[in-house]
Amino acid sequence: DVQLQASGGGLVQPGGSLRLSCTTSGFSFDDYTVGWFRQAPGEEREGVSCISLSDGTTDCKDSVKGRFTVSVDNAKNTVYLEMNSLKSEDTARYYCAALGWCSMVALSQSPVFGPWGQGTLVTVSS
Repeated sequence: DVQLQASGGGLVQPGGSLRLSCTTSGFSFDDYTVGWFRQAPGEEREGVSCISLSDGTTDCKDSVKGRFTVSVDNAKNTVYLEMNSLKSEDTARYYCAALGWCSMVALSQSPVFGPWGQGTLVTVSS
């Protein structure tokens, strides 16, 4: 079965950095896109970034451009989200999920394969 597990969250000060990891199993890694999503308190879940595991295409929301970078370690079947210059509005529970393709459209329209899981909590606060 498809399983993706986000980890690496924690408490970080504004302006700080954090790297989240998404470990994957249960699917053909190179055939999918991994998307990062987040849900802030009182808000709907939103797509943040994605990386295509087949061709390396990446994309991200405008609000995180220049601050967040998504990457992949193919040997470990692991996707990373490097978050820099963190702001209080980045506070959210972050999730990773398998998608069909990588684009801003995909982050809102692609089916999600497998369960969301519990994600990992990122708290940006002084």
